[in-house]
Amino acid sequence: MRVLLSVYDKTGVVDLARELVALGHTLVSSGGTARALTEEGVQHQTVESVTAAPEMLGGRVKTLHPNIHGGILADRSNPAHVAQLAERGIEPIDLVVCNLYPFSANPSIELIDVGGPTMVRAAAKNFAHVGVVVDPADYPVVLDELRQRGELSTPTRRRLARAAFAHTAAYDGAIATWFDSLEDVEAKDPLPPTIHLSLEKAQVLRYGENPHQAGARYREVGQRTWWDDVVQHSGMALSYLNLYDADAAWQLVHQLADLGPSAAVVVKHANPCGAAVADDLLTAYDRAFECDPMSAFGGIVALSGVVTESLAHHLVANPKADVLIAPGYEDVALEVLASKRKNMRVLTAPVPTAAGLHLRQISGGWLVQEPYRFATARFDWRIATVVAPTEGQWRDIELAWRVCAAVKSNAIVLAEGGVAVGIGGGQQNRVTPGELAVQRAAGRAKGGAAASDAYFPFRDGLDAVVAAGVAAVIQPGGSVNDHKVIAAADEHGIAMVLTGERQFQH
Repeated sequence: MRVLLSVYDKTGVVDLARELVALGHTLVSSGGTARALTEEGVQHQTVESVTAAPEMLGGRVKTLHPNIHGGILADRSNPAHVAQLAERGIEPIDLVVCNLYPFSANPSIELIDVGGPTMVRAAAKNFAHVGVVVDPADYPVVLDELRQRGELSTPTRRRLARAAFAHTAAYDGAIATWFDSLEDVEAKDPLPPTIHLSLEKAQVLRYGENPHQAGARYREVGQRTWWDDVVQHSGMALSYLNLYDADAAWQLVHQLADLGPSAAVVVKHANPCGAAVADDLLTAYDRAFECDPMSAFGGIVALSGVVTESLAHHLVANPKADVLIAPGYEDVALEVLASKRKNMRVLTAPVPTAAGLHLRQISGGWLVQEPYRFATARFDWRIATVVAPTEGQWRDIELAWRVCAAVKSNAIVLAEGGVAVGIGGGQQNRVTPGELAVQRAAGRAKGGAAASDAYFPFRDGLDAVVAAGVAAVIQPGGSVNDHKVIAAADEHGIAMVLTGERQFQH
């Protein structure tokens, strides 16, 4: 068997080459791979000796030659192909081991590989006769099969060919995405004409949304997210919804981090059912939990600080959480959680990574939008009423606004004293979420703030939250009835802040 070796990532390639020679196979190698084999005393031919043409253009051209690609692409079952190889003195190549320049690590013109993808695609196309290996992790599998059979089986060649085409597809996708980044910033369309996603399975999940559905977490090929650095200390395997809800909780707790020394969030079915900031983590958790204890049962708890032993004992004394996620734990705290809540998934997580384009699947296609962000901040907001918020009310205004952005629309959030005391969301009108928030607040919103994710089309929505005794309201504004709603706020003697931005989330 004749093997062509041409790799950028040389992990394990010398050992592979030695084994191949020991099995009686002939090696052909190029460039840096050939130099590595020479330094280690591994017998091989150079590509130059096969092509009779030295590398040129600084290495841009070395394997692009009929003596290489004819040997790779020939259909051994086609007599005409076999005859042409014999006529030109071209020896067949039976295995191609090749991986590509690391374009994603440092995008540039010189890291756009040409010869590598060409060889990989050629070998993968001809998988009926040729094996192709693009991942060093496959070296042991290939060697084991060659030892046992003397050749690669058809299923193995087919699997390796699929991996090869996935490899080149991801590579070309990364290059296309890089070209998008080269556009003039002012003229750049935030939504490119094409989107090239190559995803690899990163984590098999316990199941999907329901136990009868398979589920997994994927990531972009060659990229890492904060989820790749999450450590699970104890508890059952994670499911699809565990990750979906934990992601929402972890993002929100970091949105609240600058409003107080400690922050806690409880999420259930992707909606926050509790959120609070306080001087210490235990107090923040207690206040977040008390927002809606019934909904918090079996939810996701996200904490902004290190979990101590005393906090761990406190957590296990409350109705269980399915997932606990925090930046760290004392060793004794982990022991407490593992022994007292055997099924609770206990996770350590780094700071969440910034989101890229947001994609959502619909029948036969995709909806794409820019990632969510707060487009305006406090200094951009407008006080629309005669009464202005007090300095003490501003923290509740900001807390309610940030939590409201994480609640499914239509949404109303009531906050008082750094705590989201009433959350109403997922409704088809603007009055009902206000009524739900007031009901859940149970009198705790007096003197606090209310946030609405969209404008109040009529004063009835405002009247519903004022019934809870709030002293300030924050909403986007923009309704044709703004003047009537503002007048109603003045009538109630409360402050109203207009942000100019809507926060729908579906």
